[in-house]
Amino acid sequence: MFLLMTILVVFTGCKKEFSSFVNNPNGDTQVPPSLILRSILTDMYSASNDRSYAPFSQAERECQFTCSNYTYYDNNLFWTGSATWDYSTLYNVVAMESQAARVAGTTQTPYHALGKFFRAWFYVDMTMKVGDIPVSQALKGTGNITPKYDAQKQVFLTSLNLLDSANTQLAGFIANGFNEFSGDIYHTEGMGNLSPRQALIQWQKIVNTFRLRVLMDLSVKSGDADLNVPAQFANIYNNPAKYPLMTGLSDNLQYVYNNTTNYYPNSPSNFGNDALRYNMGATYLNTLSSLNDIRAEIVAEPARGLGLADTAYGSFKGAPSGEDLGTMSSQIQTGVISLIGRHRYWETYTGEPCMIVSYPEMCFNIAEAMNRGWVSGSAEQWYINGIKASQSFYGVVDGANTVTFQAPGGSLGTDISYTKHFNFANYYAQPAVKYSSTAATALTQIQTQKYLAFFRNSGLQAYFEWRRTGVPTMSTGVGISVSTNIPLRFQYPLAEKSDNTANYTASVTSQFGSAGDDIFQTLWLLKP
Repeated sequence: MFLLMTILVVFTGCKKEFSSFVNNPNGDTQVPPSLILRSILTDMYSASNDRSYAPFSQAERECQFTCSNYTYYDNNLFWTGSATWDYSTLYNVVAMESQAARVAGTTQTPYHALGKFFRAWFYVDMTMKVGDIPVSQALKGTGNITPKYDAQKQVFLTSLNLLDSANTQLAGFIANGFNEFSGDIYHTEGMGNLSPRQALIQWQKIVNTFRLRVLMDLSVKSGDADLNVPAQFANIYNNPAKYPLMTGLSDNLQYVYNNTTNYYPNSPSNFGNDALRYNMGATYLNTLSSLNDIRAEIVAEPARGLGLADTAYGSFKGAPSGEDLGTMSSQIQTGVISLIGRHRYWETYTGEPCMIVSYPEMCFNIAEAMNRGWVSGSAEQWYINGIKASQSFYGVVDGANTVTFQAPGGSLGTDISYTKHFNFANYYAQPAVKYSSTAATALTQIQTQKYLAFFRNSGLQAYFEWRRTGVPTMSTGVGISVSTNIPLRFQYPLAEKSDNTANYTASVTSQFGSAGDDIFQTLWLLKP
């Protein structure tokens, strides 16, 4: 019998170790695959703090979207040590597949197709943080408790192949009208109300859109013949029948909040403790305000201590994340930096959906691929598509838009609203926004707008993009690390040093030499 290890299953709102079911001689050792799927999907969003996709997490501050200005509760520091790995969740994937095969009598099920996607998702998540990881010898239970590490290049090759296979398998189920599938909290229950077949159609788009992200993550290795990044990207883009992609915001993989059981991380419940202790980051907000972008007014409060009109873009000013927290706290007291938009983010329990894999990001990835010459087409049009999609996420329309702020000194819900007219043509006509005829400048514009679209979404992806491209220019200083610099990777989990010493040591030495398992070392995928 397959050994089920450390499997976490969500049931009645709690997480239990699946071993508690297995080890009970009087209990049921069988669990519906749909129940395990729910746990895996939850882990994609919020399994660990160092990769949590949830808004208001440390990842949000590491992407320099928002800042903490109150040391007792939080800070803006980057990590100093080890990552959290995802193998417990990957054992859930193995168990889901095993239980699905038990029920269906075959390994040809949607759970197995999604299992390939989940493997790729978590392998990429881990390798993006640390470098080499166990893959080929992983997930064997007691059959191998000290697996060797696969080189990062091989991890990406394996993951890309898994995504390609998942797409093919999902296409077969969709074509055959397969309708036996449940437990999908994003599409068929909880957050969505799609039929199983419709859910699989959405998953196929997500798989291929995520694959474009992974290929773009590898842009520095575009000349590697084994990876063949440009050709893989072009093959997906040029074959929409085989590799369907997202076509709008409705295709987003996103976590949706409600006002009964699933609250947005900012809400009236924690307004009193947190609303003044967190503010906007300069890297994000100052970029928006410099572009006269209406999104600034939607997501932030004006800094009224500057003495400007609430409607002036100069009133929207964030604090540098590298700044000392004492200085930042003083600036909050004098009102010269902007708070997080209290009307949008604190007055309800629903907030906004949190995008995990999104259409705006896909648009910018395609624009970048065209800019780089990987794909034929109009990079400018996809760039425009991405900007418009991101603005649409915030409800921005051409014409009259209602903008609402908290009144000065008012209690929660005491609002001031006004009408702001927005014209995309005028916005786009600005030299800093309009797609440049110089390829290098245009590439920076694409990457800047992609960063803006990641606000409060997609976990550490904005940081990974900065690490790959250097865009935007991120704040450094005592507020982000002791060295004042931004780390380039996580260290390996501490347990690896003691439990898998030989393989850990060999991998670290092969990657970083005498520098060792250091957070300022450069990963293979970022070395030209």
